[in-house]
Amino acid sequence: MNLSAALSILFVASASAFVPAGTVRTSVPLYAGSNQNPFGNTASLEYTGGSDPNNKNYGKLAEKLNEADIERRKIQEEADRRERAAEIRREERLAKIKYMNDMPDSQPAGTVDEFMFKEGVQDQLDKLDNDLVGLLAVKKRVKEIAALLVLDKMRRKLGFETSVPSLHMSFTGAPGTGKTTVAVRMGQILAKMGYARRGHVVLATRDDLVGQYVGHTAPKTKEMIKKAMGGVLLVDEAYYLYNAANDRDYGQESIEILLNVMENNQDDLVVAVAGYKDRMDKFFSYIPGMMSRIGNHIDFPNYTADELVKIAGVMSRDLEYDIDDAAFLAFKGYIEARMELPFFSNARTVRNAM
Repeated sequence: MNLSAALSILFVASASAFVPAGTVRTSVPLYAGSNQNPFGNTASLEYTGGSDPNNKNYGKLAEKLNEADIERRKIQEEADRRERAAEIRREERLAKIKYMNDMPDSQPAGTVDEFMFKEGVQDQLDKLDNDLVGLLAVKKRVKEIAALLVLDKMRRKLGFETSVPSLHMSFTGAPGTGKTTVAVRMGQILAKMGYARRGHVVLATRDDLVGQYVGHTAPKTKEMIKKAMGGVLLVDEAYYLYNAANDRDYGQESIEILLNVMENNQDDLVVAVAGYKDRMDKFFSYIPGMMSRIGNHIDFPNYTADELVKIAGVMSRDLEYDIDDAAFLAFKGYIEARMELPFFSNARTVRNAM
């Protein structure tokens, strides 16, 4: 036995001599309780939050992966939907081509007049003739627009590719020349042809569209547009929407909303602007985007004295009055005198006189 081993035995024996009799040595855990985590009573890798305001940006990895998977599925479903829609359009186009190839050349397609009568458009044109005295150029233009819409519908029924023409309109002329009446009839024609859901007409002015303070214009304009959806929004004296002398005028905001709706909702809303011709031309020069979106411009000339007398006869008939020839001559003299005065309003002046 070497010296180091002997010394080790001696030290152990000496330490044992000082241990009290009956003492049992046991191991005691450093941390009491079921959780042996020295950093607290929760799992050491579990995030428990804190006072950092950016805590809401943090999350469990599993939750983030699940959200990413859901988003990926949505993108894939949208791509599948678009692909299916494109496939349906291709199938419809092939069906149209087959239909056209199989159609015999002797197949009658019908005429525009026949479709006008069948769709009820001719009835609205007849009512326009009865409602308005004179204005032959206006009636001709309305019939041309109606014929174009009928032809577009005939092409669709035969399977041809078509695109809806711009239906937005501009009515220029003095007050009392029948602009509102034509707008009403056009709305009903569009409804008969399926280009408008309801065909009603909502009349609006600057007071209906432009607010008095910041943040007031957009809600007013959108409310009027909402009322006119499915029909015609007739903006009377539209040039008052734009004030070139005031850069802070709120009318510009209303114009921008109207332009956006005319472009994006042209299949559900027809916007018609009306006013004096010279002022409307100046308005279009300030707002070229408005001019480019309007496809139908109709000019309403002033009535002649004889036409205004005929209008008086129609009004008297509707009111169940009889006017003799002498009264008509007197009324014609009155109208001719009124035409020389300012603020003459054509049929509106006749209505007030009646």
